[in-house]
Amino acid sequence: MKGRFLDPSEIARAYRDPLSWVSLAVDLLPVVAVFAFGWAATPLVALYWLENLVIGVFTVLRMVGTAIASSVSFVMALFTVPFFFFHYGLFCFGHGVFLNAFATGGNGGSPDPLGLIRWAFGTAPEMWWFVSAIAAVSSIYLLVDFFGRGEYKTSNPGTEMFAPYGRIVTLHIAIILGAAVAFTMDEPLLGVLLLIFIRVIFGVIVTVMRRRKRDAQVAPIGAP
Repeated sequence: MKGRFLDPSEIARAYRDPLSWVSLAVDLLPVVAVFAFGWAATPLVALYWLENLVIGVFTVLRMVGTAIASSVSFVMALFTVPFFFFHYGLFCFGHGVFLNAFATGGNGGSPDPLGLIRWAFGTAPEMWWFVSAIAAVSSIYLLVDFFGRGEYKTSNPGTEMFAPYGRIVTLHIAIILGAAVAFTMDEPLLGVLLLIFIRVIFGVIVTVMRRRKRDAQVAPIGAP
């Protein structure tokens, strides 16, 4: 049913694509981190913050990718890429400072951007593997959807620049609320599982949105 992200029939349609299952598997990897490596709330929050940085990197790649299609997009990219790098970077930095202060009880000092990244990766020795998994899935989507299905031909740097903000703002709010519960609950395990659950539900919504976008692209020639 249009307008309902969690409509069962629409979710089933979205998960006919094998890539959707790959994405779900990566979203569920933190469960492995909790039970196999003993992760608590701090490394989980750090992982989700690092995911925002990965999203930013691939947004820049998509912005640059649109320049392949036209000279107009190329000129736009010369201005929008630096602006996005600064604005999105500042956005993530502010969020990172807040999460760092929240996780360390205000004892983390005043870290610079690189200091925040080092802090995030230092919260768990396995962090590199989980961030690499997120980056790998993002790479697949970039190749399959953006270049393979020709999205770069119909998009432009401006569209790509604003695309992640709605998702990121929603994710930031969810992470902050979930982290607050995880850090304050008397049952730490229940708290971190709740945080993972919030992120997984968010991932399902993103997957449904991707399915809708694909349907809209093929509608003129008849969607399957």
